[in-house]
Amino acid sequence: MIKMEKRMPTISDILEKYYLDHEVEPYISPDRDLGAWLVDPKPVSKRKMELLQDGLLAGDIILLWRINFGMFTTETWFPKYFEYTYGIHAPEHVKVLVDKGYACIESAFDSLVHINATMKKAILKKKGVVGLSKMKASDLNQALANHFTEEELAQQFSVRGYQLTEKGKQALEEHQAIIDRHPKKNL
Repeated sequence: MIKMEKRMPTISDILEKYYLDHEVEPYISPDRDLGAWLVDPKPVSKRKMELLQDGLLAGDIILLWRINFGMFTTETWFPKYFEYTYGIHAPEHVKVLVDKGYACIESAFDSLVHINATMKKAILKKKGVVGLSKMKASDLNQALANHFTEEELAQQFSVRGYQLTEKGKQALEEHQAIIDRHPKKNL
């Protein structure tokens, strides 16, 4: 008797089985363990894959909401819920939000909030600035402004913050219901 091995499902199989009637197919990472996911599948809801104005999805609104907190950077780690709950490839969607004018990448000076005092002191030390040990955070920022141009400072560190534009703020206001449905941590 020949034993038939069960074939591992592919992303195409998953899309066909669970998402045929969705307006937009959700993103499924090529690294996702499909076998583990299929043990207790929780498909992305149809509502979260409906196109909003300008081709946005519910996951894009959640990205804008996260950016609005002011701590979202080019080095921010993306929780798996963007893929598993909202069906989006978050790093790619952030790029699209910037391209469409919903968010922008901050300048080096605007991104100073995302680096610590030790890093600021190291940057200033390279420029030969003295008296760094006595400087407070605001003094360090002023010293950086006094000794660097935007272009020079931009070469000293890579992390940049994201900021909502007026268009992004308006999209948040128009889609408050999506944010209201998103689970919140108790703060």
